[in-house]
Amino acid sequence: MTVHDSPVPRFHLAVPVDDLDAARRFYGGLLGLEEGRSADRWVDWNLHGHQFVTHLAPGVPRPAHNPVDGHDVPVPHFGLLLAVPEFHALADRLRAAGTAFVIEPHLRFEGEPGEQWTMFLLDPAGNALEFKAFADDAQVFAR
Repeated sequence: MTVHDSPVPRFHLAVPVDDLDAARRFYGGLLGLEEGRSADRWVDWNLHGHQFVTHLAPGVPRPAHNPVDGHDVPVPHFGLLLAVPEFHALADRLRAAGTAFVIEPHLRFEGEPGEQWTMFLLDPAGNALEFKAFADDAQVFAR
């Protein structure tokens, strides 16, 4: 299947980092993303079929926070919606690597529409990431 045959549009996201080697260790090593094209100031990553780019841009401010379900959620943030087993496997891998979570992996909105596992962490440059897994994928946009 080519890019143009994809049944779902894919996104492109570029984020600032202050150290490309640290970004490679985090995104390529720890998260296991495949590295694509790169130059001396940026690296393309395959984020489950989406084009994610880390651009060297030191000095970019850190995220703000917004209260959600009793936690201070960093804003902006990005991440993936995973299957529940993938979520727990990633959480285990991050814990084994000694990752300092902004918000530890936990079940949010238990018994409510949109019940989900979620976790927040920062990359080495301070960009906030959220990974989540819905108990029922049909409720991703439930009210």
